Amino acid sequence: MEPKDLGKTSTGLQPNVAALLSYAAGWITGLIFFLTEKENKFVRFHALQSIVVFGASSVLGIVLSALVSFAIAIHAHFLLPLFGLASTLLWLATLALWILLMIKAYQGEKFKLPIAADIAEKNS
Repeated sequence: MEPKDLGKTSTGLQPNVAALLSYAAGWITGLIFFLTEKENKFVRFHALQSIVVFGASSVLGIVLSALVSFAIAIHAHFLLPLFGLASTLLWLATLALWILLMIKAYQGEKFKLPIAADIAEKNS
């Protein structure tokens, strides 16, 4: 199956490949493609959605790590399994989204996640 015509990109890559790569290293590659791609709205959408989704995931990971440190500091060790479970679920959800978003981008789909897609559409 050939990807649909998504126009040209200023990066010289096929739009579906550039969109896939905007998810490759999470918000970092999203930021790179958002700043370098000036023409293609499809690529800009996926780049910005990557920044929002994986940026939020990174922030949540940092917050969970801080909560683990806090629980250890106040000797609330009974909270550690809860934070461990939350951290594992966050990691699994992030991994699943990463794979799904890369597949959908490569297929030429503008797959929209709640909240993140609204931000991406308004600003891409």
